[in-house]
Amino acid sequence: MSRYTPRQIEKYQRQKYISLLEKISKNLFRLLRQEETTAEQFLNKFEELMQKLGEIESIRLDSEYLQETKSYIDRLYFQTKEITDKQLKDIRAAEMSNLNRLQKLKKRTSYRKDKHRHGERDQDWG
Repeated sequence: MSRYTPRQIEKYQRQKYISLLEKISKNLFRLLRQEETTAEQFLNKFEELMQKLGEIESIRLDSEYLQETKSYIDRLYFQTKEITDKQLKDIRAAEMSNLNRLQKLKKRTSYRKDKHRHGERDQDWG
């Protein structure tokens, strides 16, 4: 008999899946940012991360940021299955730009109360 309700289990799996997607995107950014990363290192790490993602049951993603992140990771994975060092250098800038775009999308969708926005700070209370 399980101590957890199905809803708790689903929430845990959802959090685990989302955190792994974000871990993959952060690792990709780090690998692409480092000029000394070889294509072999890139492929090995990417393959390892994708195996972990394959072990977890996929979930429905509601936010635009998570949907874009998942589709970006899948697209990049199929594009780079067999990549050389020269090809990695060629795509490095474009892919870093795409990853930056994903981060902007994430930050844009985050909720911030009006009282925390800087424009509101200078208004009088009375």
